[in-house]
Amino acid sequence: MTNSLIMTLKSPLIFLFLLVLNTGYSIAQHEDSTMLRKIYDEALEKPKAYEWLEYLSNNIGGRLSGSPEAAAAVEWSRQVMDTLGFDTVYLQEVMVPHWIRGKKEEGKIMHANHFGSIDVPILALGGSVATPSSGLSAEVVEVKDFDELKALGNAVAGKIVFFNRPFDRKLVNMFAAYSGAVNQRSQGAIEAAKLGAVGVVVRSMNPFDDDHPHTGGVRYDDDAEKIPAVAISTNGANRLSALLADHSDLRFFMKVNAKQLEDKLSYNVIGEIKGSSHADEIIVVGGHLDSWDIGDGAHDDGAGCMQAIEALHIFKKLDIQPKRTLRAVMYMNEENGLRGGREYAAQAKENNEQHIAAIESDAGGFTPRGFSIDGTSAQLKSIQNWKSLFEPYGVHQIEAGGGGADIGPLKDGKVALIGLRPDSQRYFYIHHAETDTFEQVNQRELALCTAAMTSLIYLIDTHGVSDATEE
Repeated sequence: MTNSLIMTLKSPLIFLFLLVLNTGYSIAQHEDSTMLRKIYDEALEKPKAYEWLEYLSNNIGGRLSGSPEAAAAVEWSRQVMDTLGFDTVYLQEVMVPHWIRGKKEEGKIMHANHFGSIDVPILALGGSVATPSSGLSAEVVEVKDFDELKALGNAVAGKIVFFNRPFDRKLVNMFAAYSGAVNQRSQGAIEAAKLGAVGVVVRSMNPFDDDHPHTGGVRYDDDAEKIPAVAISTNGANRLSALLADHSDLRFFMKVNAKQLEDKLSYNVIGEIKGSSHADEIIVVGGHLDSWDIGDGAHDDGAGCMQAIEALHIFKKLDIQPKRTLRAVMYMNEENGLRGGREYAAQAKENNEQHIAAIESDAGGFTPRGFSIDGTSAQLKSIQNWKSLFEPYGVHQIEAGGGGADIGPLKDGKVALIGLRPDSQRYFYIHHAETDTFEQVNQRELALCTAAMTSLIYLIDTHGVSDATEE
């Protein structure tokens, strides 16, 4: 029998097989599309995250780890989840750093022979050591990066280093702009201290020109002196730079009253719905419950926490029984230590838990644009196959990228780490600043984020995320 005859006889069978396969795929696509519509309807018509976020933001407020407000947020979020009918709600112990800002900081640009002193808005960077009780005054040197700093060498000794590298405003993705500037905030004190500097002033991580200084964590090295570190508002940075151009001998005064206290016991807060047929496979979704002590942490990251709780709540309201176990986790201490995320991952490893996907929302509660995936090529392809299901809802960017800080410790080459990616244009106006308040949150945008995350959880639960999680 010739090959052509064999192919002729087999062709109807091949056609029938492909027809059945395509029909099954179309039915599955239709079922998924119908369920996503139900999820979006529920999230948009009967939103709860906004209501919860209003209480967290306005009644509890900023929640720096170790603070009474952080403790209150732990108990409140536990009680919220306890009322929603989840199978289990529990606390996971974690020791966290306890840094306090103390009395409001003072910052002044000074030149006795020309203009006296000019007050400028500053904030101590999180973890900064204090100045002497009378404050610290020294001449200032301005640099844009660490190469410029190292070129100055011993000329830095006894002076305050002013790091003044702005965001690259030409970049559309503001997180890329942030990445290009943030190392001066996190590592500037280490590099300056190595050359004998007595303090650092860092331009706020903010693409806008305003008078709101933005805090954030600063790192120290045991091999270098710990020196006070403050952020200056972008308007203040512009003014300091302009005055330095005319008066290279001007001085800067800063007063920081911060203290680092002993570590304190706190908790991750976890709510869980058990899976029906693949209960040993876990899908975790969450955000970090702590925030900086200025503003009320509504976007960073109260929004992510409330979205995670509501995602599981929608499963309950729509009577969707997940195949896999779903967890909503409120991580503690992302801002100045990441101890909650590390503890969660450590206990998951100790208990031999199998996480197939971890989803994090920690980029604000703005309009969702898509997801970034840190995983295998198979996992990325699996999620990209659902792109057409999300496009009717304006969620169209599904690409490789970072998952998130708190879920990062789960990375093991098997679990897919996924970050919700909202529109980034307004986020750094409020990020780590007094402007991060509930009034900056739009109810509709917050609900759209919740719907997108819930939909992705549903699809992962229903289909898995790669060949390794086939039904």
